[in-house]
This record gives sequence, structure tokens and C-alpha cells, in this order.
Amino acid sequence: MPFRFYSNMLSQASRSVASGILIVGLLLIGFGTLILALPELFAFLAAAVFFLAGIGCAIVAIKIFWMQRRLDRFVSSDDGSDATRINVRIHRDDHFED
Repeated sequence: MPFRFYSNMLSQASRSVASGILIVGLLLIGFGTLILALPELFAFLAAAVFFLAGIGCAIVAIKIFWMQRRLDRFVSSDDGSDATRINVRIHRDDHFED
């Protein structure tokens, strides 16, 4: 009677992982071959990705600056720029009278 250290489920999982790794490896080989055959096209695609990412960063930065400017206007339009409040009293009770 042979003793198995693995089950059918473990065998199926390892085959699935192996097939996934094989597919990723073949895709990487294919992309490498395409880049080797058409370097100008992929250089253009990489430049386009960097250009679009730069535009996206610039748009986000402009939005942040604009919102900060609006926030500064909102804070400066309040009555008084100091941290004191009008009609605020501090009540202190002496709980520890000796």
C-alpha cells in the first residue's frame, strides 16, 4: 500500500500554477521578441505613457493648488485671523478644595 504525501487537489493546484507560469513566460518571450523587432514603436509607446502620466500629474497638482487657494480664501474671509473666539468664557471649578 503506497503512502502519498499529496492529494489530487494539491496535484491539480500545482498543475494550475505551472501552467500559469508557462503562459507568463511565453508572453514575456513574445514581448521581448516584439521589442527587439520593433524598437521604434515601443519607444513611441513608452514616450506616450510617460507623456500621459506627466499630464495626469500636472492636472492633479493644479487641482491641489486650486483647492488650496480656495481654502486660503475661505480661512482669510473669517472675522479675525487670530485663534480667539468672541463671547467664549472658560469656567473653572475648584473640585479639589483643601
